[in-house]
Amino acid sequence: MGLRSDIRTVKRKDPASTSTLSIIITSNGMHAVWVYRLAHLLWEIHLKLLARIVSGLGRFFTGVEIHPAAVIGKNFMIDHGTGTVIGETSIIGNNVLIYHQVTLGGTGNESGKKRHPSLCDGVMIAAGAKILGDIKIGANARVGANAVVLKDVPSNATAVGMPARIILNENMTDADCSLMSKL
Repeated sequence: MGLRSDIRTVKRKDPASTSTLSIIITSNGMHAVWVYRLAHLLWEIHLKLLARIVSGLGRFFTGVEIHPAAVIGKNFMIDHGTGTVIGETSIIGNNVLIYHQVTLGGTGNESGKKRHPSLCDGVMIAAGAKILGDIKIGANARVGANAVVLKDVPSNATAVGMPARIILNENMTDADCSLMSKL
């Protein structure tokens, strides 16, 4: 989960990226991921206050809020970033792409239990989508812009609307998620 891999991911998924230098300097979504990775490391070694401070600084500079306890896989990309919120018990698989103003949020104030969404490998979440509660977005699923998702989305399906409805695809499977063991 190195910096080079993150840069390659941005080059591959963002047609506006022009060079490695421009990505390093201007990609606030990537900066937010890098800050998250540092904060998460601090969280994992039980320096939770320091992790929250680092996370808060990241939010201030990037406009992206990622709780340091969230679990995020490799090749994760936030395009544009600003306004994105990823909650404490969120789990995000590998090769996930989300756009600005996406919320992976809870639906209540319960503590000590899973209350945020899990995104499997290859998921794409379009701008402004809100995914709320302890739900699962299956592998390679898509969530449309401004959708409000309150129920599981099967693998390879697309969810659109408010509240979201599922548009079924011919290739739907019940694929496993690589990070679901973290539940």
